[in-house]
Amino acid sequence: MQKLDVKLIALDLDDTLLDNNRGISDANVKALQECAKRGIYIVLCSGRAENAILPFVRRLEIAGMEQGRYLIAINGCSIFDMHKRNQIFCSKVDSSVLLRVNQIAEEYGLKSEVYTPDTIYYNKCTEWTKLDVDLCGLKGQEVEDYENLLRQGFTKMLVPGDPELLQTLQKQLKEELGSKAVIFTSKPYFLEILPPACGKGEAVSYLAKHIGIPVEKTMGFGDSMNDESMFKLCGYGIAMQNALPYIKSIASYVTRLDNNNSGIADFLREYVL
Repeated sequence: MQKLDVKLIALDLDDTLLDNNRGISDANVKALQECAKRGIYIVLCSGRAENAILPFVRRLEIAGMEQGRYLIAINGCSIFDMHKRNQIFCSKVDSSVLLRVNQIAEEYGLKSEVYTPDTIYYNKCTEWTKLDVDLCGLKGQEVEDYENLLRQGFTKMLVPGDPELLQTLQKQLKEELGSKAVIFTSKPYFLEILPPACGKGEAVSYLAKHIGIPVEKTMGFGDSMNDESMFKLCGYGIAMQNALPYIKSIASYVTRLDNNNSGIADFLREYVL
């Protein structure tokens, strides 16, 4: 079978590269290392902040190579060059949007959060906030004058909470904010607010141009709604076997195996390596 001509592979973390224990299998590690040795850029592409992605970068052991130097964080709002140790791209949500989302969330009895590369800030810790802090592996910090903090603008705001309540909130925010922000659920209990025209797909496109790779030769693996733009803009969108039905419907391919059974390695060995 003729292999796919790929020069950059972007990988979502949760429920894609990571198994349900938040680990990366030996099979996935080996396959990605082989891809990097063949000159294919391997880019972790997550909704997590930069520092929360680094443990998984270390697990792959390719960051010292040219093909392992970049990561995409905050669902595409930040692209980080680990060799130069700086952001090559950063986009923020306007402070007026952050303040309005926080105000509406409060009316629903929900608490919002904002992110820096190493810290999650909020005005009150809740069970949902604690869940996010634990999942991300970042520091959590309560801020007394939270509204004043929001005036700085941030790459991402997240409203964690009951999935049914978040669906109603999401509908209201989309109707009111329109094109001022990108709004979606990354998990049923996490509602994300990102800058306009910003997503994983846009970030992969930007990075491909930066490196000098045709976007047609990029590939993105994912499972959920925050991967949608990657599937629409990458040359190849690869849905995990455990992906949402909609994500599978817009994918170029669907893996035979799920995230708990090294679905990425299985696909790469059949179609790329």
